[in-house]
Amino acid sequence: MHLSKTLSAMVLLAATAGAGHAFAFNLPSNITTLKNTSLTERVSQPQSENIKSKIMAQYSQWKGTRYHFGGSSQRGIDCSALVQAIFHGSMQLNLPRTTGEQIHNGVHISQNALKPGDLVFFKTSRTTRHVGVYVGNNEFIHASKIKGVTVSSLANNYWQAHYETARRITENT
Repeated sequence: MHLSKTLSAMVLLAATAGAGHAFAFNLPSNITTLKNTSLTERVSQPQSENIKSKIMAQYSQWKGTRYHFGGSSQRGIDCSALVQAIFHGSMQLNLPRTTGEQIHNGVHISQNALKPGDLVFFKTSRTTRHVGVYVGNNEFIHASKIKGVTVSSLANNYWQAHYETARRITENT
């Protein structure tokens, strides 16, 4: 039994030491794939999925609620109040009330590094901002003036043309 464990450990050690040559041992493909991803990437994936599921649960409670500037209830809600409600309901985090205040929270994230729970900001006019919550797959939840609370694609030409920045909110920010 001890020899079997030792042999398994040696094969695994040889496979990781040989990096690109792990295939010579006919190891499962996930062993050769793991060496190319950082520990942070492997650990954060389940956490991102957990955050996404919590956010989507909040979305299901707000879906279709009409847009109302200054609103913060099921009778009507604006984008920043929706983000505030989603963060409080899903992660028990308190965000400021307005987009002008929310954009100064957290840390800047590039668009290609977005993860579920990141805030995405858009400059919709010279003096107006819009905010939503990124949920993955290039999609975000927001309070649309036309559709109410909905999910939209960042790939949409309108949103790409008006994209301003993204912020990652943490408990410490």
